[in-house]
Amino acid sequence: MDRPKETNVKARIHVLSSHIMASEKDAALAAVPSDSPTIFDKIINKEIPSNVVYEDDKVLAFRDIAPQAPTHIVIIPKVKDGLTGLSKAEERHCEILGRLLYTAKLVAKQEGLEEGFRVVINDGPSGCQSVYHIHVHLLGGRQMNWPPG
Repeated sequence: MDRPKETNVKARIHVLSSHIMASEKDAALAAVPSDSPTIFDKIINKEIPSNVVYEDDKVLAFRDIAPQAPTHIVIIPKVKDGLTGLSKAEERHCEILGRLLYTAKLVAKQEGLEEGFRVVINDGPSGCQSVYHIHVHLLGGRQMNWPPG
């Protein structure tokens, strides 16, 4: 007997989202911090195209290529300065860390996320960090769930 169309769609979405999450987890577990340029460095240098939504002298914000919400934007500092992840932050990084969060607020407003949004910073393999250049994920455009992970 055929399942109703809605159930089939929900089942396919569940399988697809499970695959995406597994892929992100696999990427995070395979990622190795290094001094080599990251994909974000290549985006900053315009070696890789991106859909930029905000840019100033300190930060760059662009749409994620594998969005996990209707609005999914990645916000990065233009200069890494040894800040590969939040756990590597030093006092000298306070200004850029604040700038990243303030930029998330600006971009959320620009994107029309008046009803709310989520800001995520993944850190290390268990935190599902796959790019070792600190970055903030801005997620919105739908109801977020809790717990997130």
